[in-house]
Amino acid sequence: MNTSSADSPTFVAYDEARRAIADGDLLLFRGRGLIATAGRGVHSHAAKAAWWDDDLFCLEFRAFRGGRAVLLSHLVQRWPGRIDVFETNPEGRWPNYDRAEATRAMRRLTGLEYGWVNVLRVALTHAPVVRWFRATSEDDARTNDRPPFCSQAVVMADRIGGGVDPVPRLADRRTEPADLARSPFYRYRFTLVP
Repeated sequence: MNTSSADSPTFVAYDEARRAIADGDLLLFRGRGLIATAGRGVHSHAAKAAWWDDDLFCLEFRAFRGGRAVLLSHLVQRWPGRIDVFETNPEGRWPNYDRAEATRAMRRLTGLEYGWVNVLRVALTHAPVVRWFRATSEDDARTNDRPPFCSQAVVMADRIGGGVDPVPRLADRRTEPADLARSPFYRYRFTLVP
């Protein structure tokens, strides 16, 4: 069992690690911005890994770009030591989880715009005074027709496509990267470097 955590990263070269990354594994990006600080964690962005033939992609929702697929190797070169890989469904503890369908659900979100309205709603939950009057929603059924943001897309793909809600007491539209890092549905494995 891997005893390391995202708090004390284990750096592994991308070429050495890529075959250990499976379809649907969680990719969390380290950052020091507002999202990481407000979310009480070290991660500011969430994505999923996806294999197409012999190419490993990152399926993500990026501000100003929306849903897209990018070769993971390019992102590792651009952000060395900032991409943490988390195993999804460690030890198969959720036997009904469908990894292929979760990955397919995330792929089907590519091409959508970035969910700015939903990000603003999450940001308001952290605002002083506002957070005292705004209850945390657990209702996944209250989805809206607005595009998702990064961590919302990841949790939707695992819940709708994969059949498992990784953060069951929090609505998809309120899920932040740090919430995913704390979920037992994901387990930290290593951090990628070129």
